[in-house]
Amino acid sequence: MSRLLPRSLSGQLALLLALALFAAQAINLALVLRERSTFRLAQATRPAAVRIADALDRNGENLARGERTRVRRRMVNPIPRNLERMPQVAAELREQLAELGIAPGQIDTGLRPWQERPRRRDRDFGGRSSDMLMIAVQLQDGTWLTTASHWPRRDNRILWALLAQTAIIYILILLPVLWITRRISRPLRGLSSAARRFTPREDLPPVAVEGPSDVRDVITAFNGLARRVTAMLDEKDRMLGAIGHDLRTPLAALRVRIESVEDEQDRTRMAETIAEMSRTLDDILSLARLGRPSEPATDVDLTALVDAVVDDFRDLGADVLFDEVERVRMHLRPTLFRRAIRNLIENAIKYAGATEVTIIADTRQVQVCVADRGPGIPDDGLTRVFDPFTRLESSRSRETGGIGLGLALAQAIVHDAGGTITLSNREGGGLLAVIALPAPRPQRHP
Repeated sequence: MSRLLPRSLSGQLALLLALALFAAQAINLALVLRERSTFRLAQATRPAAVRIADALDRNGENLARGERTRVRRRMVNPIPRNLERMPQVAAELREQLAELGIAPGQIDTGLRPWQERPRRRDRDFGGRSSDMLMIAVQLQDGTWLTTASHWPRRDNRILWALLAQTAIIYILILLPVLWITRRISRPLRGLSSAARRFTPREDLPPVAVEGPSDVRDVITAFNGLARRVTAMLDEKDRMLGAIGHDLRTPLAALRVRIESVEDEQDRTRMAETIAEMSRTLDDILSLARLGRPSEPATDVDLTALVDAVVDDFRDLGADVLFDEVERVRMHLRPTLFRRAIRNLIENAIKYAGATEVTIIADTRQVQVCVADRGPGIPDDGLTRVFDPFTRLESSRSRETGGIGLGLALAQAIVHDAGGTITLSNREGGGLLAVIALPAPRPQRHP
């Protein structure tokens, strides 16, 4: 049911107004019908009560001439049993007679359709627009006074008139209100669009301040928030640059000083420690700056990029297998994406000693798969390993990696490119890492 309801502000306001108008018209219709029913009942009973009272006041003088007075005396109830009874008429007539000081006995009514009515009386009872209401009042002596009144038939014209009135109200009120609410909500749509497009790496123009005062205040606050966020990120970049410079300088000094260490084994260990600290610093700075990378996205040959990363590992003596496929052009940041591929391959080599890299492309997406035959990862850790500074191997040995930023950095880079990265255990042992990117749109030639 909720799916059928409008979600926009203008749609919800229009629906609320339409329901309010419908409820008002329904109440109006109920009141009109009730008033017409009361009027019809009074129209049928009051003249009959007056005629009966007048006949009784004359002590039956004119009852013998019933056609002139339209009141006759009968010894028995003359109303046929097959006619429709009108108990509400009988109750109302009893009240009318009581107001006139008459205490009747039984009151009976019967509604005769116009087809059964004598033709000479059609004119007296309103023609085919009404039926004949027969009324019989029992007196104290057991005789009956009878009279007749016209009973208007139900007329649906008022219903159609109210429906037409509702349609006119909808056209004259609802459509202009819908147009006004759309104009009022247009600045909100622009604000939501700007909020979705907002990214610190792009210099977007501020949202135009327009609309009602409340909406203008929200837009002004959003523009100020965007400026403050951008300023904070600029300050963060400057701070990270200063931290990187301040840390690299003492690391470079330590790298020079260890050359004076006479013990070759100690010197090698110190150099490895300094190199690990440099790599950790690079990973931390890269992860912190990923929200605003300085490298622009360009069209890249993905196959050639992956092949270049594989060649780098082969030059270091790593066992990396890559089956080249047809060239795939992608729009991404080549240096960052190369680092994501390198982190996945490096993890596979550390834990399995060898890896296989493949590229699978179709019309929907392009996948870069890095598979190994290592120990794999427990199922409950397949997503947890992407958290920064998380390592499932608790020994913290340098033989099995750094501080747990490689996969977190790879995931951030892939998300920045609009893709996803997933890990799954392979049948027979091993781990499969899949980078899935949206397939490039085919270029249209003029």
